[in-house]
Amino acid sequence: MKRLTLNAAAVAVLVVTIFPVYWMFLTAFKPTRDIQSETPTFWPSHPTLDHFATAISAPNFWIYWRNSLLVTAAAVLFALVVALLAAFAVARMRWRGRGPFVVAVFAAQMAPWEALLVPVFIIARDTDLLDSLAMLTGVYFMITLPFTIVTLRGFLAAIPPELEEAALVDGCGRLAAFRRVAFPLLAPGLMATSMFGFITAWNEFAFVNVLIIKDQSLRTLPVWLSSFRDVFGTDWGATMAAASLFALPALLLFLFLQRHVGTGMTAGAVKG
Repeated sequence: MKRLTLNAAAVAVLVVTIFPVYWMFLTAFKPTRDIQSETPTFWPSHPTLDHFATAISAPNFWIYWRNSLLVTAAAVLFALVVALLAAFAVARMRWRGRGPFVVAVFAAQMAPWEALLVPVFIIARDTDLLDSLAMLTGVYFMITLPFTIVTLRGFLAAIPPELEEAALVDGCGRLAAFRRVAFPLLAPGLMATSMFGFITAWNEFAFVNVLIIKDQSLRTLPVWLSSFRDVFGTDWGATMAAASLFALPALLLFLFLQRHVGTGMTAGAVKG
């Protein structure tokens, strides 16, 4: 009975979580007359791709797609490199100030990023970095870095240092020992943190509106979703098709990395 109750609760949570996503994809394939019908249907009577054609042909679609891909990939790559070095220093080395540094990283991770909108805007204005993809990349790097450090630190702490010491005895240097022994074992942790960073940067909306003011061609896909609203109302079919296209890269990336994400998140959360 206990297992049955838990399974029923899990199914209920799954349905509640998945249903909005299902309705988004469903609406994207519905003809406009079915969307505007007073009687909802749970499957399109005549599926259509017209809404996807409208979304793809929207102004600046490919430009916004390129901008999102550039800032997301750059922020995730920089965060992984810096966090890997910081996690190694925290997990493997003993130095004065290590404890306060870890506390500062945890504090930065818990801070609400929306509270930093005004300070970040002032910094960008005073350094003449408004309307700049470099500034936007730096902000996304700042947002994803604390979580990446914490996760990789836990994962590195779970790797026995004796493995690297054995490589040192066999003639490897410190860097070579880390690259040949510890780094391959970090693959699940790197996958998990890169997935989190990608989703965070890909979905971010607030900082784009604050930092990209005049040059609309530098905006990203979350802002592009608002382009289907005009004085006549919202084109819900095109909006849902656009949202489906927007969610597709993150979904594909997760399906590609799913075997590693769970292991990396668990190990980084409970070890160390």
